[in-house]
Formats: sequence, C-alpha cells, structure tokens
Amino acid sequence: MPTTGQQPNRQWRKRACVAAFVVLFGSPVFADSIELGPRPVFPEPDMERVLLGQLLFYDPILSGNRNISCATCHHPKFGTSDNVSLALGEGGLGLGPDRRTDADNLPEQRLPRNAPGLWNLGADEFTVFFHDGRLEADGEQPNGIRTPLGSDMTLGFQSVLSAQAMFPVLSPDEMAGHYSENDVSRAVRMGLLSQPGGAWDIIAARVAVIPDYAAAFDRVAPGEPIHFTDIANVIADFIVFEWRADASPFDIAMAGGAPLGERAQRGMTLFYGEAGCSSCHAGWFQTDHSFHAIAMPQIGPGKAARFEDHARDDGRFRVTGRIADAYAFRTPSLRNVTLTAPYGHNGAYAELEDVVRHHLNPRASLRAYEFGAAILPKLAGVNDRKAFDDPVEIEAIAAASILQPMQLPDADIAALLAFLKALEDPAERLGVPDVVPSGLPVDR
Repeated sequence: MPTTGQQPNRQWRKRACVAAFVVLFGSPVFADSIELGPRPVFPEPDMERVLLGQLLFYDPILSGNRNISCATCHHPKFGTSDNVSLALGEGGLGLGPDRRTDADNLPEQRLPRNAPGLWNLGADEFTVFFHDGRLEADGEQPNGIRTPLGSDMTLGFQSVLSAQAMFPVLSPDEMAGHYSENDVSRAVRMGLLSQPGGAWDIIAARVAVIPDYAAAFDRVAPGEPIHFTDIANVIADFIVFEWRADASPFDIAMAGGAPLGERAQRGMTLFYGEAGCSSCHAGWFQTDHSFHAIAMPQIGPGKAARFEDHARDDGRFRVTGRIADAYAFRTPSLRNVTLTAPYGHNGAYAELEDVVRHHLNPRASLRAYEFGAAILPKLAGVNDRKAFDDPVEIEAIAAASILQPMQLPDADIAALLAFLKALEDPAERLGVPDVVPSGLPVDR
C-alpha cells in the first residue's frame, strides 16, 4: 500500500509530551474560581487505521467525478478549512482562496455554509455536527445518531464524527457532482443514498477494487467486505489523531507551566469575566455545543431546497421547527480560531477582530456590514447579496439576536485577541501524503 513514508514527526512527539504533562495536572481552577471541568477525553489511536484513513481523506476517489477529496475543503494548509467564506465544490478547480470555476463544468451554486475546522472533533464532548446540528448523538435513533436520513440511516458508523464525515459525498454541490454526470450523482438524484446499490455502496465498491485499499482493509478487518461505514470509520480515526490540538499555551499555563503573557492573561480574564464570552464559549474547547442567534450577516445562496427561491438561512430552525431556534447556529470551538478565517456560519467576516467586534453590538454590526468583507471566489450569474439586500430579512435576523450591546475599549479587544492567539496549537502530525492508492492527484 502506498504510504507517506511518515510516522508521527518530532514536532508531534514534542506536543505529545507536552500534552501528557498537561494531563498529569488534572483540571485546574482559574484564580477567580471559574472551573473548566474535567479535561477532554480522546480515544487511543490505532495507527494502522489512522494511516488508512489519512489516505482516504486525501483521495478524490470518494467524489462522484473523482476530482474532490475531503481535504479540498478541509486542508491543513488553511487550518483544516479552506480560507474562503463560501466554497466552490463540484465545478471548482484549485485550492483555498485560489479556487476558481471550471469553465467546462461550472458550479450550480456556492456551498451555502462555511467549511468549519476539524480541530479536536475526536474528543468525547463533540456529539453535535454541522452549523445547524442536523447530525447529532441521539440514543433513541438507529445507531445512536440522528441524521437527515432518519430511519434510512445505515448502521455501522462507530461515532457521530464518522457519520458526519461522509455526508458531503451525498451533496451534488460538494462531492457527488451535478445531476446525472456520474454514477454517484445519478444515484443521489434518484434518492438512492444509503440503500443497497445506492451512492454509498457505489463509493465503497470503487475503493474495494483498488488492491492497496483492499489489502489495507483486510489488515484492519480480516476477511470482512468493505462497507461504506468502514471507510467513514477510518477517516474519523484519522481526524481524531491528526487534529487533536490540546497543547496550546493556554493548556500549558493552566497546567502550571509557562504563564501567558500579560496581554493574553488580561484577555483570558476578560473572556471568562466581564466580556461574557464564556457564557457561550465555555469549557476547555471554548464551546457550549449549543445554538445561539447573534445576528450574523447572511450572504450567498442560503440554506434552501432546489425548489425554493429564497437565500435565507434559518439555522437551527430548519432542524427543530422551533421559532426560538430561528437564525441560531452552533457555537464553534475557538481552538486554532486564528487559523480558520473567515468566520461565521457563512464566513461573512474575514478578520478575527471584526467578528469579535460584531459580538459587542450584533444588530448595529449587521446593519452596518460591508459586503466586501467576505472572501468569495468568482462565480458568474449568481446574486450573493439576495438576503443581505432584503430589509425584511435583515430585521428578522436582528430581532432574533440574543446578545445585548456592550462596550469594550480597543485595549480590551487587543487583549481578547491575544488570548485567542494563546489557544493556538497547529498540531502537525502526519501531514499530506505524497500519493494515494487510486493514483489520483492529491491536493497540496
């Protein structure tokens, strides 16, 4: 089986030692008695599975047209995201901010939401995924996971993360491809997703006929056929290992190691104190895993079905149907937030300082938003401002916000930004493989 020729590098081993040091100190308490709770728990990696998952994560074989991998929108070069507000999936060429349209196969629309980072998703506290939480742990559902597939959900996913990781292959605009242009997109168009002979089975069959993949899966599960869930599970194992980021300066300081600098320390005091950031960005990973409306500007196509003509994104409301959830989105973790611009469910803000300032007066910030703040690859013939230019929609978004205006001087904003920088741990481990078993090009 082709491999990267890599084992966890020296930089990773150093971080592992630091992380082990941190764990020994348990769960410390801030000077002002604010507790973070128990330290996050991660599963132990099986490196054979991790290495197999690495290859599949970077292999375009999983996409309908064999031209897009998981890494296309979640690349370590861009902090496990893509550094654009709204990506171009199928019909795009290139990587990150350099991605452009394919003149021979134009995208039908932008992806409606920003590609989130993948940091620490293997920690046991991460049980809710996507900006609207439409996929989450639920003991009353098949396989313990509630998904948009409902009762059609395939059994065999080992975690919510493994299930989430493979839903993009069913999206025509992300990885499946335009209607009827390949076997996967045709299955999706006919509604054959998780059923026997559906899109997931087609992709699994593609992988199974590649000798190196067949041999690798036989090593981790001898004598077993390759199911789509097996692919998803090893990709999740890779994500768990590759992007564990819990040895930041913040973690080290909290364990009694090197203290934060004066400005970052001041920012931490503000964050967990009078600035009120921790009311939503709580715990070790700075998230309460819940949903809140904070009047984020709406740009791009919105979250709409093909037959709908609006560009609205109702957020959590589309999942629950509760009016109280209108325009609410999942609180993101702030680990490596300095690496994952742009910000917001649709990447409306390109700069971290701008989104921090948005939180001070969300309604005023929404109404004063400058559309040029977004990073949008060129796509002819689309109106990315449709919801943004609708006064009724703007006021509906503003009315739903739960945040009240507050004032902070520029020095305090700078201190908060310094604290956010102290949450940074790039966590480089295996990196990008040189080749993948399919022989298809690897996004680098």
